[in-house]
Amino acid sequence: MNKPICLWSCPRNVSTALMYAFAQREDTQVFDEPLYAHYLKVSGAIHPGREKVLQALENDGDKVVYEVILQKSEKLIFHKLMTHFLLGIDTEFLSEVVNIIFIRNPEEIITSYSKVIPNPSMNDIGVKQQYELFLYLERRGIEPIVLDSKYLLKNPELMLSKLCKILDVSFDEKMLEWKKGARKEDGVWAKYWYKNIHNSTGFLPYAKKAITLTGSNAELAEECLPYYKFLTAKSIQL
Repeated sequence: MNKPICLWSCPRNVSTALMYAFAQREDTQVFDEPLYAHYLKVSGAIHPGREKVLQALENDGDKVVYEVILQKSEKLIFHKLMTHFLLGIDTEFLSEVVNIIFIRNPEEIITSYSKVIPNPSMNDIGVKQQYELFLYLERRGIEPIVLDSKYLLKNPELMLSKLCKILDVSFDEKMLEWKKGARKEDGVWAKYWYKNIHNSTGFLPYAKKAITLTGSNAELAEECLPYYKFLTAKSIQL
């Protein structure tokens, strides 16, 4: 039986697209951010649809870990998660799962995130938490996989093939395409965050954009950059 796969992403990455890719596999069951309600309750963060999320999901993070994330299944289990949702969680369970740290250039994260929630903080975007998670796992003798969405979008087939090889599962070409629209696994927050993915049928080509951040957003990007540079150097390369 395979270990559950935990994708520890930052927000405004293509993590939902990656979840959709794994959902195309007949041998895989996917779960969309099962720790979201826990995070909202513990952090007090005000996100779109907050009350609906709290009602839809289990609020006790440790209960989610043992009843959802670590559930036993004959299928491959893939959990899309946000790194900063680990707030107040007993992280002993990380030795029982496969950990993928899914990163993105912080300038791109902040530009996208601030369109929904203005003036994000370090705690909102999770880049430092991803760096700290990598170091924590390394100290515990747990080897994390680091995946940079930039490389995934530049060559989805190659990067998914490499990822599957590391996961010791066969690559399935079905992972490259999905039907347009929502999926049954989508969280109740989908209408606030998933517009682009619902209009897609596959990974969109990577396009480097000219980004100009100002004020606190520029300062946050500058603070995040060393963490991102460290992690992308550790990531699966093209």
